[in-house]
Amino acid sequence: MILGLFPESLSAGGVQRVGRHVASVLAAYAAMRGWPARFLSLNDPPGRQFFSLAGAQYPIQGYGRQKARFVLDAWRAAGSAQLVVALHPNLAPISAMMKWRAQRLRSVIFAHGVEVWSPLRLVRRRALAGADRVVAPSEDTLDHLAVQQGVPRNKLVRLPWGLDPDWEERLPASSALPPPDGYPSGRVILSVGRWSAAERYKGLDHLISVLPRLLSSAPDLSLVAIGDGDDRPRLETLAANRGVSARVRFLTCASQDELMSSYAHCTLFALPSRGEGFGLVFLEAMACGKPVIGGAHGGTPEVIENGVSGILVPHADLDALQRAIESLLADPGLAVRMGERGRARVQQEYRFSAFAARLHQLLDDVMAIIQP
Repeated sequence: MILGLFPESLSAGGVQRVGRHVASVLAAYAAMRGWPARFLSLNDPPGRQFFSLAGAQYPIQGYGRQKARFVLDAWRAAGSAQLVVALHPNLAPISAMMKWRAQRLRSVIFAHGVEVWSPLRLVRRRALAGADRVVAPSEDTLDHLAVQQGVPRNKLVRLPWGLDPDWEERLPASSALPPPDGYPSGRVILSVGRWSAAERYKGLDHLISVLPRLLSSAPDLSLVAIGDGDDRPRLETLAANRGVSARVRFLTCASQDELMSSYAHCTLFALPSRGEGFGLVFLEAMACGKPVIGGAHGGTPEVIENGVSGILVPHADLDALQRAIESLLADPGLAVRMGERGRARVQQEYRFSAFAARLHQLLDDVMAIIQP
């Protein structure tokens, strides 16, 4: 059996989406070997749940944050599992516990970004170091795993995330989709994220702060922020204080088509974050042929080629952010060229099929490890 351990899988968010991608590949890999695959999710609603991906449904057992039950079921499953895959470093100790019980068991731990940029508690660091492989989407995050968490370099594997397969399927028709309710006319800066107080590093407040400067030369410009979270009231107050409430729209898209149409109708995409381990939203914007602006930090420079498919800016440098946006607004030809280069790069490097093939190879390599 292959066992997948997930912090959460059903809600929106990049980590959750990557988890669903990994689960679909694990299910296919297990089926090739004639094994069952079982998925346990700590924070999803209790009971048997399902998620859909590329026309298939996948079952996952939710535990409603009941950690004791989650750990007990993982412990029991260790007796019949050949491979355990944990989708977050916080789950590494459970994987290590399972390996202690079943010495033959192979283990893979996924890390995503900012959660491993500072030293974790000792038990988690030791559990990460004891895994057979630790996976991350960028070289930057791998460096943090080695330096901050002490994971041996020979256990680290870079696995860039891929575009969602459902997104790929719908992409050709995206330009014909109507924009969602509340989407403004004129030119639009689009930003997508979870607007929580714990993730203020994403830089939406900087986009709001720079908007008054941009409106003097681009009076038809609006900022659309898709997502929600407990920091939204602060951001709305900031927009009011800057006098741009009428030009800032907060939308919570209810469907993938609405999200895709938002990308299709924007002028440029911007998320000037300092804490992205990778940034699936950049892939989505690039796949739609849009120029992108990101923070010159973390794993973002490995996704955005500065001056080629987009522009990188230092976090909190409002002058640099203003110049980057103005350069794309003032030169539509440049924006189109960057967008086309980004689209080509996604097609060449970040399709779901490429992600699945790399993960299959990683699993083959792990299963070939001879356990002591």
